[in-house]
Amino acid sequence: MMNMMNMMKQAQNIQKKLVEAQEELSKTDVSAESGNGSVKVICDGKGVFKSIKLSAEAINSENPSSVSQDDIEMLEDLIASAMNNATIKSKSIMESKMKSITGGVNIPGLM
Repeated sequence: MMNMMNMMKQAQNIQKKLVEAQEELSKTDVSAESGNGSVKVICDGKGVFKSIKLSAEAINSENPSSVSQDDIEMLEDLIASAMNNATIKSKSIMESKMKSITGGVNIPGLM
C-alpha cells in the first residue's frame, strides 16, 4: 500500500512539474532567421508564433510596383523557412524540458 502511495505522490509531482514547464515554455522566446537575416520569426517555446520581422532588403520599399511575382514567391519561401526553423527549435526545447521532468520516459500525449 505504501508503494502505491509513493507512486501517486510521484505522479502528482510530475504533473506539477509539467504545468510549470508549460508555463516556462510559454515565456521562452525562440527566434529563427532565413535569407541571411532578411526574415526573422519569433515564437514561444511551445511553438506559438509571436512575430515576423522583415528587413528593408527583403522588399524594395522605394518602388513596390517593381516587385515581381518571383520576388513575392521567394519572400514567401523565406518566411516559411524561418517559421519552420523556429518550430523545430521550439519543439526541441520542449522535448528536452519534458525529458528532464519525466526522466526520459516517453509518455504518450506529452510531446
